[in-house]
Amino acid sequence: MRISEILRHKGTTVTTVPPQTTVRDLLSALAAHNIGAVVVSPDGGQIAGIVSERDVVRHLHAHGAELLDRPVSDIMTARVRTCGPDDDVSSLRDVMTEHRIRHMPVVESERLIGIVSIGDVVKSEITELAAEREHLVEYLQGNY
Repeated sequence: MRISEILRHKGTTVTTVPPQTTVRDLLSALAAHNIGAVVVSPDGGQIAGIVSERDVVRHLHAHGAELLDRPVSDIMTARVRTCGPDDDVSSLRDVMTEHRIRHMPVVESERLIGIVSIGDVVKSEITELAAEREHLVEYLQGNY
């Protein structure tokens, strides 16, 4: 299965914030959209970084409440791993697991076109395994 298949079912909407957004406003966006990470982008298409709830918690521990009024550019991950719509879901799962990445932006022609989470990847693989199981059962029962 390809990443494009996940995006076809999930959609391509990506919540982004500009780099100067405060951490306080970032938290509002995360809560409003019920998501765990946002892409930091100056224009909604180019990727400057990614920032997650985990980033906020780690930096709050180190800097205290004053962090809330600082820009997300201070806490974002600037070297963002991305994938393409034609990438294989199994390969992406391995990369996400190995590097402990929960959210990966999907890029085509250097533009942001979607985002997938480790939950999206697991869900797609469970769906694929269930379909394979169903086909095998039908085959074994002679219903092919």
